[in-house]
Amino acid sequence: MTDSTNGRPRRTPERHRGAVTLRRESIPPSTADEKLLDSHYRREWKTKDAWRALRILSEFVEGFDTLADLPPAVSVFGSARSKPDSPECEMAADLGAALAEAGYAVITGGGPGVMEAANRGATEAGGMSVGLGIELPFEQGLNDWVDVGIDFRYFFVRKTMFVKYAQAFVVLPGGFGTLDELFEAITLVQTKKVTRFPVILMGAAYWGGLLDWMKRTVLDDGKISPTDLDLIQVTDDVDEAVRIIVDAAPISSSNSVVMEED
Repeated sequence: MTDSTNGRPRRTPERHRGAVTLRRESIPPSTADEKLLDSHYRREWKTKDAWRALRILSEFVEGFDTLADLPPAVSVFGSARSKPDSPECEMAADLGAALAEAGYAVITGGGPGVMEAANRGATEAGGMSVGLGIELPFEQGLNDWVDVGIDFRYFFVRKTMFVKYAQAFVVLPGGFGTLDELFEAITLVQTKKVTRFPVILMGAAYWGGLLDWMKRTVLDDGKISPTDLDLIQVTDDVDEAVRIIVDAAPISSSNSVVMEED
């Protein structure tokens, strides 16, 4: 069957749950995260949450085992809705290539838009391209430029992998998911849960309103310190972004960010 709008084969709807792929009528109406977090499922807390704990543990083990041998890496975030010819996708592709040429693997959420562009740039430049997918209620799937891909059920497991195996975050224009990753990264650096960890915004015009609000409202109201704003660096220059990352933590035998020890 083809899509009448572009003549291409229509993709069969599917959802990934770890190693399991579900298609068509086999796709359930809810996700694993929803059942874990939604209070409407409290009737399952006694009977199923203990088993979910084992599934969560298995996702951590799978992620740790798969990603432990990565070279030094950078996590790149941005919208899945961005068009391939958009400025942010062009910037993401250039960034992916520049990071690969500098010796870094590129980690994204594995989806379309900015994520696909960054993966493509890294792969075409001969670098390692990683995609960390997530079970969503709508179709997405890993893009074709991912060399190493993992599909997660749980957001919090996936988010751990983004931080643990990266030496920096680069955040391009995006929506709620991108903002979530941005502010979590800033919080981890602010509270010294991770060290030597640049957080770089690319797309200065897009982020300008948010930064102004942080300065004029959040800072002026005393909710953050002036030094907290220094945790974020802004540039539209790909070479400068890579230079910031290299200067913060030169590539060495360590392949991940320095995290607070237990």
